[in-house]
Amino acid sequence: MTYNSTPFRINKRLTVQKAGLITKKDDPRPDEYAATLSCWLQQRGITVSVNDITPDLDIIIVLGGDGTLLHIAENAARHSIPVLGINMGNLGFLTELTENETFTALERILTSEVTIENRLMIRARLINSKRKTVYRYALNDVVITKNVLDRLLNLSTTANDEFITTYKADGLIFSTPTGSTAYNLSAGGPLVYPGLATITVTPICPFMLSSRPIILPPDKRIKTRLESGSSTGQAQVIIDGQACWEMKGSDVLEIETANHFLQLVVSSKRDYFTILRNKLHWGYQEIKIIL
Repeated sequence: MTYNSTPFRINKRLTVQKAGLITKKDDPRPDEYAATLSCWLQQRGITVSVNDITPDLDIIIVLGGDGTLLHIAENAARHSIPVLGINMGNLGFLTELTENETFTALERILTSEVTIENRLMIRARLINSKRKTVYRYALNDVVITKNVLDRLLNLSTTANDEFITTYKADGLIFSTPTGSTAYNLSAGGPLVYPGLATITVTPICPFMLSSRPIILPPDKRIKTRLESGSSTGQAQVIIDGQACWEMKGSDVLEIETANHFLQLVVSSKRDYFTILRNKLHWGYQEIKIIL
């Protein structure tokens, strides 16, 4: 699949013979719920595996929060396995279904067409004079960040080898449209509709007020060089919340769109704007009554 030929939203019928259940770590409640759900699926002739992603799965059901789903997104996307998220965490942008909706949603999945959104992913690798790392994939974002006590980073950034600017900041966020509601939003970046194919570059606490976020098209390969005069010459690269690499002076981080999507099974009852209003109180204005 490629970003310029794959529709964002499709309706399709899933043939489910084997389901994978993924549970939130260090929380007994999802494990207990997985046992109940496993019995329900097996009664309908469906083989079930727990916390094990294999290419022969027909669907992955995540029991947890968005962090649990992010953790398995790369493997699910690589094998083109649709993912259904059941929110047993906190915010729940990606795991949007509630526990009470689980069995109704699964009945619909087993008997009729469901709606699947193809969510754009990005990939990153670190390049220096000695090696190029393997690519790591992100559904939300790739972040370069400094250590707490260090001075600002100098990050020289290009798109398809065309110079953008040198960001003087605490770091940079490279986010997908899905990730625009995560760290990007907290850092002052824009909300981006998940059906768009874009990469948003957002500086973290930039030194200059004129240093603003920029939205780039999906065919841009972005490279960011950590200039050797930055701070102590080191920064961290974090991918979907997991620390991946130490970035040293003159190292280059390369980011581009991935060649596969996450297939996310979504609710037919809620659209993107409803989720924004419910989860972020988007557009909500507090009315104060003075007595």
